Amino acid sequence: MAEVEAVQLKEEGNRHFQHQDYKAATKSYSQALKLTKDKALLATLYRNRAACGLKTESYVQAASDASRAIDINSSDIKALYRRCQALEHLGKLDQAFKDVQRCATLEPRNQNFQETLRRLNTSIQEKLHVQFSTDSRVQKMFEILLDENSESDKLEKAANNLIVLGREEAGAEMIFQNNGVGLLLQLLDTKRPELVLAAVRTLSGMCSGHRARATVILHAVRIDRICGLMAVENEEMSLAVCNLLQAVIDSLSGEDKREHRGKEEALVLDTKKDLKQITSHLLDMLVSKKVSGQGRDQALNLLNKNVPRKDLAIHDNSRTIYVVDNGLRKILKVVGQVPDLPSCLPLTDNTRMLASILINKLYDDLRCDPERDHFRKICEEYITGKFDPQDMDKNVIAIQTVSGILQGPFDLGNQLLGLKGVMEMMVALCGSERDVDQLVAVEALIHASTKLSRATFIITNGVSLLKEIYKTTKNEKIKIRTLVGLCKLGSAGGTDYALRQFAEGSTEKLAKQCRKWLCNASIDTQTRRWAVEGLAYLTLDADVKDDFVQDIPALQAMFELAKASMTSDKTVLYSVATTLVNCTNSYDVKEVIPELVQLAKFSKQHVPEEHPKDKKDFIDIRVKRLLKAGVTSALACMVKADSAILTDQTKELLARVFLALCDNPKDRGTIVAQGGGKALIPLALEGTDVGKVKAAHALAKIAAVSNPDIAFPGERVYEVVRPLVSLLDTQRDGLQNYEALLGLTNLSGRSDKLRQKIFKERALPDIENYMFENHDQLRQAATECMCNMVVNKEVQERFLADGNDRLKLIVLLCGEDDDKLQNAAAGALAMLTATHKKLCLKMTQVTTQWLEILQRLCLHDRLSVQHRGLVIAYNLLAADAELAKKLVESELLEILTVVGKQEPDEKKAAVVQTARECLIKCMDYGFIKPVS
Repeated sequence: MAEVEAVQLKEEGNRHFQHQDYKAATKSYSQALKLTKDKALLATLYRNRAACGLKTESYVQAASDASRAIDINSSDIKALYRRCQALEHLGKLDQAFKDVQRCATLEPRNQNFQETLRRLNTSIQEKLHVQFSTDSRVQKMFEILLDENSESDKLEKAANNLIVLGREEAGAEMIFQNNGVGLLLQLLDTKRPELVLAAVRTLSGMCSGHRARATVILHAVRIDRICGLMAVENEEMSLAVCNLLQAVIDSLSGEDKREHRGKEEALVLDTKKDLKQITSHLLDMLVSKKVSGQGRDQALNLLNKNVPRKDLAIHDNSRTIYVVDNGLRKILKVVGQVPDLPSCLPLTDNTRMLASILINKLYDDLRCDPERDHFRKICEEYITGKFDPQDMDKNVIAIQTVSGILQGPFDLGNQLLGLKGVMEMMVALCGSERDVDQLVAVEALIHASTKLSRATFIITNGVSLLKEIYKTTKNEKIKIRTLVGLCKLGSAGGTDYALRQFAEGSTEKLAKQCRKWLCNASIDTQTRRWAVEGLAYLTLDADVKDDFVQDIPALQAMFELAKASMTSDKTVLYSVATTLVNCTNSYDVKEVIPELVQLAKFSKQHVPEEHPKDKKDFIDIRVKRLLKAGVTSALACMVKADSAILTDQTKELLARVFLALCDNPKDRGTIVAQGGGKALIPLALEGTDVGKVKAAHALAKIAAVSNPDIAFPGERVYEVVRPLVSLLDTQRDGLQNYEALLGLTNLSGRSDKLRQKIFKERALPDIENYMFENHDQLRQAATECMCNMVVNKEVQERFLADGNDRLKLIVLLCGEDDDKLQNAAAGALAMLTATHKKLCLKMTQVTTQWLEILQRLCLHDRLSVQHRGLVIAYNLLAADAELAKKLVESELLEILTVVGKQEPDEKKAAVVQTARECLIKCMDYGFIKPVS
């Protein structure tokens, strides 16, 4: 009965529909749906109700009903088309397109479906164009960002999208053209940190590589506002604004190295005034109490990076002269800050060190003595102006300033120590009752005693003072600094065993106390850093370094301190690096000439003595212990320190340590596993000349024995080529040349892209020079490298070129007595003759001995050499019939016959097979016939 009633209700609904009473029709279909379970009828009812929904513009209901009909019958063409119409009205064009596409597949000749298909396709394209056009994207992002009611996830997404867009040239220009700078200024006005950060990063991207845009942005935002943003306490904000200013400076000074074309080139902008204004504001930031420690650090970083010349060959040092005249006193004020005094500016642990580095860089950038004298006079006037018998705080600041300069340009610091009253004031402060006075005086004494000549003066005057302070003070900070002063004076004799300053065992006691402090995690980081500094001096003593590497907790505490320096106090890097150089004996040692030693003894001069524990066996044991304690990962962390604190001198020390660690081939796998390979690349590319050579040598040692894909993953492997090629220079020593050749051989065997890189770095002439070398190992290494390089087309073209003896050299090297050398040369010749017929013919013309050399190769005792010789013979036979005839008429045929008739065992299979292929080639020409 229910089914019959359902059918009747359906018919009733159809009649209402025909009379355009869609509400009544919907009611009839809905009642019928409750009464039936017949699938076909259900599908019809849903489909019909969907049609009512379309007529009444209830598109969500229409789409839902059509979907239910499709669930029952997926090929219901009417339901599909109705859902398509509903979805189109709902704006879901891509889903509507799929439905009508299915309809057109079921009924290809239906014009209505085809027309809808075309219409939807056009609508979708237009929608996509609007959706993805940069204009609308930019507009939409700013709408979201400037709307106070926007949801947080939408805000974050819009901010990130804007930053990405600003980094692309097209996107940056689009933002700029659509009043983007004005809108970004509105974002800055919101004072909401996440929005201000997004605005700053977007502006940074827009300034990069575009001088005109950078100029407009600088004037629109204003330099005082930019510096104000950089002065905040928030480290992330401060760093982002620093990056913005760096992008502006690079663009204005042309440091971005991008080509400017079209309108950009036509705009001749005078940027000197803007650059001077930026420098002036940065100098003002140094002495402002409103600036946070982070902001001050970023200002110093920008001055460090942009004021001194990057290349001393450039004559113009006007920026440095400007800073010396207008800002040196401000920098000296930062250097002279004493954290414990109430007048102290906000600082971080790195601020004073950054200021010392800036003073050092400015002093090094001066070109002549009058400029240096002017610099010194400003420093002298500043320091002497601070001396005041009535005000102890001013005296402390004066000595702190001298202490800071001693950490920068040392010769200038030494001259300042000679000023009337400076040393006397240090001694007076040592005897003061105030902790702060003692602290500053002890630090100044430590920095003053770096040179042995100065140290001898302090040993006679200062040691008793330091010992007295050490005994009487209850302040741990002063105690540890006093100890470091004693450590420094105790190590004034360097590695010279005979020049010990203190009684036997005293230095070991000092070192033990330093290690104890280093391991004490409850002491603040700054104080523990001084313990490392103490060890940096004391480890010049072999007994101390031997004890230190056996103290695993102390070693690991030092490594943890180095790793933590990435986020906090970076000034510890130099001390850690120095300590490791001492422990691995990777400092330069003067060669002792026996005759001069005898002469010195005869004239009663002092002769340096080597400590028994500084011999090779002890050094090897120390290296093993350091590796076991995890020294490589600590070094890798130190290399990543992105700061002016990682100076070129520190990089050189790290490179020295790496080279010492890589000495034993068995240890290189451990170094690679802990990230040593990757860490060495930046050290080999930047730093002092000595440091770059040491790092390149360590890279060569790793590249020679490691799988390059593991040691230098991804694109890094291409960065290794240049440092290795630099070691081929004739000024480098034989070991460096040899290990660089081994490294390049390994790399050139990996891929043609690497061979191409080696070729582009112009390594080939150097490799060829070493193939002429009298030194057997160098000649062999160079030939092995060439054996891999000849696979490259451009290298082959050098052999094909007329007027050179490259091929002749390879042929003659095949005739040498050294098996390894013959093997490499024969390999190169086999590849060359296999690739070019011209080289096969050229081989017979370069020397009259070619046939004799070839026969010797084919009869060689070493199977690899014999195989390569037979491959060369086959290449010559295959190249030319006349040449083949010449070979058959020689003794070579007999050699081929003898080798070819051998029973091939597992080892000789390749040799016998190649000989037989040569004989088959001769048969093909008809020169020989098979014996029946």
